Amino acid sequence: MKTLLKRDEVRRRIHTRIRRRIAGTGARPRLAVFRSIGHIYAQLIDDRQGTTLVAAASTQESTGLKTGGNVAAAKAIGKLIAERAIEKGIKKVVFDRGGFLYHGRIKALAEAAREAGLEF
Repeated sequence: MKTLLKRDEVRRRIHTRIRRRIAGTGARPRLAVFRSIGHIYAQLIDDRQGTTLVAAASTQESTGLKTGGNVAAAKAIGKLIAERAIEKGIKKVVFDRGGFLYHGRIKALAEAAREAGLEF
């Protein structure tokens, strides 16, 4: 009998497949996105050094967001991560959707980051 996988296990498998193909460098870091029910997180990662260069999350008080579980919050975080990246001199990134579908909050964050000046 075939066992059913839980939703998070499926997402992790997809993310593993994605990570085989993409990796961030110092010149072009990986924009990794994670979403939970109530919040959304984004960070720029240099995989060669194993460091996070820039991060933004809806949980940070400086964002002024009440909740991160909607498209408006995802747009705000996308804009914020792009602004912080440009301050550090980063313009080009590789997008890592984290195994989530490119839809809804993930898409909103990516489009907001592009509009704010990031290239991917």
